[in-house]
Amino acid sequence: MDNKRRDFIKKTALASSGVVLGANAMSAKSYKKILGANDRVRVGIAGFSNRAKGALIPAFNMHSKAQNFEFTGVSDIWNRRRDEGVAYVKELTGQTIAKWRNHEEMYDKNEIDAVIISTADFQHALHTVQAANAKKDVYCEKPFAETMADARVGLEAVKESGIVFQIGSQRRSGANYHAANDFIKSGKFGDIVMVEMTWNVNQPGRWRLPKLTSEIKESDTDWKRYQMNRPPAAWDPRKYLEYRLFWPYSSGIPGQWMSHQIDTVHWFSGLAHPRSVAANGGIYLWKDGRKNFDTMSAVFDYGPADDLDSGFQVTYSSRFTNSAGGTKEIYYSNAGELNLDTNKVSDNGGLSERHASAMGMEANKLKGFDLSENAPKVVTSADTGADNMTSLHMLNWMECVRSREKTNGPVEAGYNHSIANIMTTAALRTGLKATFDEASQDVLAGGKVFQY
Repeated sequence: MDNKRRDFIKKTALASSGVVLGANAMSAKSYKKILGANDRVRVGIAGFSNRAKGALIPAFNMHSKAQNFEFTGVSDIWNRRRDEGVAYVKELTGQTIAKWRNHEEMYDKNEIDAVIISTADFQHALHTVQAANAKKDVYCEKPFAETMADARVGLEAVKESGIVFQIGSQRRSGANYHAANDFIKSGKFGDIVMVEMTWNVNQPGRWRLPKLTSEIKESDTDWKRYQMNRPPAAWDPRKYLEYRLFWPYSSGIPGQWMSHQIDTVHWFSGLAHPRSVAANGGIYLWKDGRKNFDTMSAVFDYGPADDLDSGFQVTYSSRFTNSAGGTKEIYYSNAGELNLDTNKVSDNGGLSERHASAMGMEANKLKGFDLSENAPKVVTSADTGADNMTSLHMLNWMECVRSREKTNGPVEAGYNHSIANIMTTAALRTGLKATFDEASQDVLAGGKVFQY
């Protein structure tokens, strides 16, 4: 009965999302027989986005020859993006790839072994479900999901299918971040007592595409398919192309920026998600019709659910309106700080002899060092358009597709950053403290399940 109920829930969730399984979906067992160590891995591009063009495809191309991978085709529901994707890959690699009108067509053709998903934020988990049911390995851009319903079905699909999955949280392949994780896990840093994070820009054009929104026509794309399981709405080119400005297509700052940074908290601490989140923000300057805030601040409480007397606080702030402070990630212990902006560990703020002796204690000061001193050399990708961490993250995925080992960014990492993002969104949009119900795996705001 439990299996039948689980299948029913899964199929119902997929149907409501417009996700249809391809006729060529295979079992994990039969899939493993197909790929040999020397076989070329055929990869599809699901969504020819700016992120795909600017980073993911160049990163893939950098390693494709050595890893024996190749692009087979591009799937995009906008005809212009399909044509641009084919032209771009042709220019980059000299190869002519196929065009598919949608992901169902891509999987029905069964001409790929793996897929890079770079679609709209709210689609990632549901597009992962499609790939998982077709038994295609996945590199998926973050955020993994913007609602817990999507996150749960995406997590289950990946785990049941046995595919190799990489969430696009590229910090997890950064040498300095691995050095930081090792140092904290070694116990030498001491207990984390607080984390400060910021992400500030002054970019009026961030996430705005006025030229494209004036050029796209509804007849050139598939608006109904685009919306998936979001509430049906009339055609709106801004919600299609500038979706990061509009809830519930995107949470904006939490999904786009905070998801990168809050993921390191989960990674370094071993905690899956916050105990609670309080947040506020607003559209204080860029009053262009957007629904997502241009400025926000959030305060997180982290620690074991069964020990409320232990843990630490995380503060996160972000604004579009002034870039002072830039991007910052600083971890504090009683003995000093670990700064991922400077990549240095120092005794800054550590317990001094003066204040320690007054309490009959000993001074507590970290010995400073550079996180990058003993880190492995990263692969340069300055000429490809892909940053080093994205290049390494893509390489890690490709190697794991071969080895069938777990990637640096497993699906659980995407699921957990989604919990933190959704808790933040709930607090921002309700003004209430957000918590998480472990039993139902739901985000609560003021004790009630948060839904858009």
